[in-house]
Amino acid sequence: MSNEMTPEEIERDLAFAIEAANLAGERVLGLRETGRWEGKMKADIGDQAADGFIQGFIQGRYPEDGILSEETGDTEARLSIARTWIVDPLDGTKEYSQDRDDWAVHVALVINGECALAAVALPSQGLTMWGVTVKGQERHGIDGERELILGDAAPTDGNRVVMSRSHTPPWMEKFCENVGSTESLRCGSVGNKVSRLLLGEADLYVHKVGLKEWDTCAPEVIARALGWTVCKLAGDEHRYNQREYKNNELVVCRPAMREKVLAALAASGALE
Repeated sequence: MSNEMTPEEIERDLAFAIEAANLAGERVLGLRETGRWEGKMKADIGDQAADGFIQGFIQGRYPEDGILSEETGDTEARLSIARTWIVDPLDGTKEYSQDRDDWAVHVALVINGECALAAVALPSQGLTMWGVTVKGQERHGIDGERELILGDAAPTDGNRVVMSRSHTPPWMEKFCENVGSTESLRCGSVGNKVSRLLLGEADLYVHKVGLKEWDTCAPEVIARALGWTVCKLAGDEHRYNQREYKNNELVVCRPAMREKVLAALAASGALE
């Protein structure tokens, strides 16, 4: 069995993921707005508050499920559990602590290593995106005053690339040249970066080093549900709930651009 779920199970678990992401987001946004903390302390308070809430929420509703979270020590117990929640309670901690709006809460469910459903809340932007990738039951949606862009929508002329605010690897300039990019958007949080594509503000996102399953899983689910290509730099796909949870790489683009993007990555030296 892969990630098979009944429609009733999907509705139940999707509603749960959305609620968990929204409530955790509201909680940490409220803590930030008190103005009681600054800098690293604010970041630590937000991380722990979001993680503690989501951990309790999952364990209270689904005590038999596994959990992989950035803010809680990992154990091998989850590896033998088919249903595992992969959570980034506060993706973009630095941005959160700087009172920016480019941070997110990720809540995803994987079954037997395959993406099933997820929610990504963008609390400071008043948006929550969600998606289902269970075969034959794919769907997507957004709560908030924006519209999502399908992967087969007409591309722009600029091939706009979204990238990190603080770190631009040497190969990135060459990649942008090779892929024909005329514009870049710098921001924080993987969930927020992927959302820029899904909201029509950018066209490509590529990343090479440092990503973990909790960074990529929920955004990947939603992008796939919308028909976008998601893969690693050489084109292979992610597996989730793995012993080694560092998956490092991420490519998100329209299917029509997949081969051009992968060729541009190879030619830029990103695979070296």
